[in-house]
This record gives sequence, C-alpha cells and structure tokens, in this order.
Amino acid sequence: MSQAMNKPPMKTAAEALEHLLAQAKPGAEIEVVSTQNALGRILASDILSQVDVPPMNNTQMDGYAVRVADIQAAGKSFVVSQRIPAGHVGTELKSGTIARIFTGATIPPGADAVVMQEDCVVNGDQVTIQELPKQGQWIRLQGEDLKAGGVALSKGTYLRAQELGVAASAGYDQLPVLKKIKVAAFFTGDELTLPGQPLKPGAIYNSNRDTLLACIRSLGCEATDLGIVPDTLEATRDALRRASKDHDLIITSGGVSVGEEDHIKPAVNAEGRLDMWQIAIKPGKPLAFGAVRKQGAEHLETWFMGLPGNPVSSFVTFLLFVRPFIAKLQGRTHSNAPAIMMRADFDWSKPDRRNEFLRVRINAQGGLDLFPNQSSGVLTSASWADGLVDNPPLHAIKPGDMVKYMPFSGMI
Repeated sequence: MSQAMNKPPMKTAAEALEHLLAQAKPGAEIEVVSTQNALGRILASDILSQVDVPPMNNTQMDGYAVRVADIQAAGKSFVVSQRIPAGHVGTELKSGTIARIFTGATIPPGADAVVMQEDCVVNGDQVTIQELPKQGQWIRLQGEDLKAGGVALSKGTYLRAQELGVAASAGYDQLPVLKKIKVAAFFTGDELTLPGQPLKPGAIYNSNRDTLLACIRSLGCEATDLGIVPDTLEATRDALRRASKDHDLIITSGGVSVGEEDHIKPAVNAEGRLDMWQIAIKPGKPLAFGAVRKQGAEHLETWFMGLPGNPVSSFVTFLLFVRPFIAKLQGRTHSNAPAIMMRADFDWSKPDRRNEFLRVRINAQGGLDLFPNQSSGVLTSASWADGLVDNPPLHAIKPGDMVKYMPFSGMI
C-alpha cells in the first residue's frame, strides 16, 4: 500500500475547531479589579444592578414639562410655574401651568409629557405650545434601561468600553474578572533573524513573531516572547519545558512539517502528547495540537498549538483556530467570528479543492475587492485586506456573486 493511501483524511476547518473547543476548559481563578482597569477582561460572574437606570422619570430634551390634559389644541399659552435644571427636583405641577425643564432633570409630579423648546414660543412670561403633545413623549421612564436587582452584565462577557459604562451606571466601581490567560510563543527556523539585526545569506526577518504576539495581546492575554529557538531537538524540548511552567498555552510557528529539520513533533511527544493534523484549508493546512507536562507539577499540562511557518498561513490559522480556543479558555460566552454575506467584485475562476480563505477588502461601492497575490508567503495581502472570504472547496466566484465575508475587526 502506498504512503499516500496510509495518510488519514484531512480534517475540515469545522471538524478541527470542534475538536479544539471540546478540549478547552475555562479557568476558574477570579480577581477583582477597578472598573476603569477592566477593559478587555472577562466578567467572572453576573452583576446585578444596584439601582434603577434611570433612577427616576426624566426628560430627554430641553423644553417644558406639561399636563397633556391641559392642552386640548396647539397654540395654547401657559405661565411657567417653576424651573428644573438637571440634578434638581421640582414640585408638583399645578393644573394650567408648565415647568421649564432641562435634559436629564426629574419630571415633576403631575407632568406626563415634555414639549421640546423648538416647538414652543416664548413671549414675556407666557409660553405658547405649538404642538399637541402625546402622553409620555420625551420622557425616559424610571428603570427603562436597568431594573434594580436585574442582571446588568452576564458572566463571560468580554468587557468593552460600553460594558464598562453599563457597569458604572449600575453602581460598580470594581468588577470580578477571570485571571488573564498566559500564552508563551517561540519560533523555530535557523533562517530567522530578528528585525534590526543584519541579514546573513539565506536568512529572513521573523515577521511571525510580531504578528502573533500582537494577535495574542489583542485578545487580552499576557504574552511571553521566548524568541527564536535553534533548529535542534534539545533546544526545542528546552523551550517547551520553560514555557510550560507558568503558562496556560504555548504557541509555536514553523517546524510542524515532517522534514528532518522540523523538531516540533518529536519534542512535544517527548514532553507531552501531540496530534498532527492536515486541515483542508488554504492557506494553513498543517496544525499541531497537544499538551506539554508542566515542569514541577507533571500531573498538570499546558496546552500546545503549533502553527505553520508561512506568514499568511500562520496568521489565518491563528484567527480560525487559536483565537476561538483562547476565547474558550478565557471563559468568553460570545466569541464566534462574524460572517456577512457580501457582493464579490472579483473573479475567482480556479478554486482549490480545499476551503480557501481569500484576502479581500470592502470597496467604495460596497462590494469586495481581491488582493491580486493570494500566496501564503505574501503578508502584505493581510495588511491590505480588512477581512477574509470563506470560500468552499471547488467553488468558483464570479463578479456579483454573494460570498461569506469575515471582517478582521470581529476577530482581532
């Protein structure tokens, strides 16, 4: 039987992701941080609003608080009986009078609508109402945003600026969050050189280091850079042992093929356990997943993911597989990459038998343009693009076709 016939079938992207997410378990360590320092963290428990938001009926507009029953027709004039700025509370509104009121101020007892000042004419001490108000207009009702004792934010929420605002409005100056995931990364290849160093013959600058470390940090993780590891088995094993001690996940780039100089597979197998997958995607294909025994606590493990060395392959496999795996470790509840059906303004007449992820960006006409060079070594395609098209195997694309677009903004 030939070697090709012995190869296991390639996994689909969905199969690989399902397997990864089934292994990942969220951490349980919690810490309390100030709300102002909680940006990018994961909420560890539901928080209940301490107050109604807003805490009272208030006005959305500068204008006049009125009794609707007093205004049977537009054009009626009234005397202003009181003036209510924001932060002050008025007295009961007497029938036949109106109250001058400013945005955010409490609606006085007896009033049931606000007429904005643009619909009023002031003439001395008289104000003419030029529109017939409807009951409740321009009034924010007490508790319409949050009810005291109700869930303001749910466990597993990724805290963005708007969530911090909700927490503050609910009365919280501190929040319980899950501890940050710690990720170590190292890079293999004797051809790699750090930027700023002179290039030797046959060498290239290591772009994956900066790309992947930035991706890790953009997800709210603590990232440790272990640098470039020499292409030897012992050096690779030593890097794995060092990385396993204080980290939740180890990520490598390069060395996941089966060549004589690719040492990731034997190194991880010696220090833990490893699955090597061929995934039916382009770019990407090779992906290694496993775990390394923790030094000093060998009943525990640190997760391991080995990405391909080509820059675009490394970037795309991070987005498709590492990002959701980290999100699951973090305890995030909503982490699916958004997908939008959009119009292709390009031709893709020779599709691959694998699931392709094409680098594209939105044009001024609301369609998608394709970067002309889709090689896995051309990282400028990812820099130029603002997202990927998830193109099924053997699927040709013609201008005007609707395609599945995955914006980078929803992934990193």
